[in-house]
Amino acid sequence: MVLLPSILKNESQRHPLLVLQSSLAQSSLPILASILAQEPSVKGSTRHNLLFCLLYQPSSLTQAAASTEVHDWTDRIPGYGQSDYSDELLSIVENALAVPSQATTVIIDSIDTLLEDRESLSEAYKTLARVCEAVKKHPDARLVLHAHAPSRLLPLITQTGFSSALAHITVHPPALLTHLAAEFLMPPPPLSPAPKFWGVFIPVSERVHDTESLVFGPGGEGSGGAGEFVAEVVVREGGAGRKRGVERVLEGWATALGCPCELMELESIQPFAKRHTEHIPSAAPDPTQNLPFNLSLTSSQQESRAQVPLPYAHEGVPITSNAPGAIFYDPDSADDIDDDDPDEDLDI
Repeated sequence: MVLLPSILKNESQRHPLLVLQSSLAQSSLPILASILAQEPSVKGSTRHNLLFCLLYQPSSLTQAAASTEVHDWTDRIPGYGQSDYSDELLSIVENALAVPSQATTVIIDSIDTLLEDRESLSEAYKTLARVCEAVKKHPDARLVLHAHAPSRLLPLITQTGFSSALAHITVHPPALLTHLAAEFLMPPPPLSPAPKFWGVFIPVSERVHDTESLVFGPGGEGSGGAGEFVAEVVVREGGAGRKRGVERVLEGWATALGCPCELMELESIQPFAKRHTEHIPSAAPDPTQNLPFNLSLTSSQQESRAQVPLPYAHEGVPITSNAPGAIFYDPDSADDIDDDDPDEDLDI
């Protein structure tokens, strides 16, 4: 079952915070465009999107619905006019959340640009924390943060202190899975055991520069690729009365269709998935087949075998747990066992 559709729609309001993580090797803007293109009404309430563009132009998200309120702040550069827009951002969010029957999605693109504009890690974190607290007070609102790895803000906003419930989507190029299958013989589950795969995948994927070299280095296909990418989905449940835990899965995204899919449906996964299937050994043949005699026992033969007394010297003697250790030995007819000194005939 694919988790991405339910996470993006947030039908059960279980994930008030959604973090989209991009890199130079792979962009998560198609997922962001899918969120903006959702239906304008949900469960009888109107949907309202607040999009704050700090890095990308609004035209790069051409599928934005009419219910989206766009704030293009890409021209707010430190040193050139007003650059501290924290209070203004929070005021716009609070005004939108003041409508109780309105499902509001607040989208900030990107938090790394916010950090550069604020010129302070603590101040940028405080701004995001204030917005997140305002969103969590609304029963039908969510905060979507777009980040680029490596990012100094990502380790902070993914902590439970920022939000106990979290949906974190990190996009990867398919070349990363191809590299793991070829160099480490570790294709993604279910083609390999999940614990072993994650033990290899997580440290390799966290080396962002190595992933970029797979895409832009010699033999790489460059950004865009085959029009599909891999989404690493980490879901953390939180809140009172809910089962807390962390779930991590890999899913696919077909850019041409603009929707998620099963990982095994990606075209880039098919080659090594097919090779893995071909190398799966068939079931071992039964050595008892096609024999001129029968090696199995019937039920009557098994009963007779169970009634045969075993020739143990201690048979019939109960052995308790506190009994001392002993060796039971049945002397052979050729054994010469006596208490005499075997060397008494020697003149020593």
